[in-house]
Amino acid sequence: MIIVAAAVGYLYMNQMNAVSAGGTTPRVTIDVTAVRNDLLAMANAERRYWAANAKYASLDELRNNGDIPIPSRANYTYSADVTDTAFKIVATYSGSDPTAPKTITVDEAMAMTTR
Repeated sequence: MIIVAAAVGYLYMNQMNAVSAGGTTPRVTIDVTAVRNDLLAMANAERRYWAANAKYASLDELRNNGDIPIPSRANYTYSADVTDTAFKIVATYSGSDPTAPKTITVDEAMAMTTR
């Protein structure tokens, strides 16, 4: 029974590190999807803040006002370039997987860019 569980665990871990047809591992796909969801949530918080205050806010202001918790993701950090009339939120990858996008951004038009 223990041998079967070990074999299943081994196969599962190898599958998580296998490269898919799109050129990325399932782990990278999951991480990127989570980061994109984070960015959309932050962008929506910016839009709500702008609707109430006629300007955009820094990520710290959004966090401190309770508009949104800024998530913590392994291998990704969030930053923002903000003016009163525009914003660009950037997720920067710091891990070692060469298939992972190095940056993912979203702006006030909700346009998402992956590089």
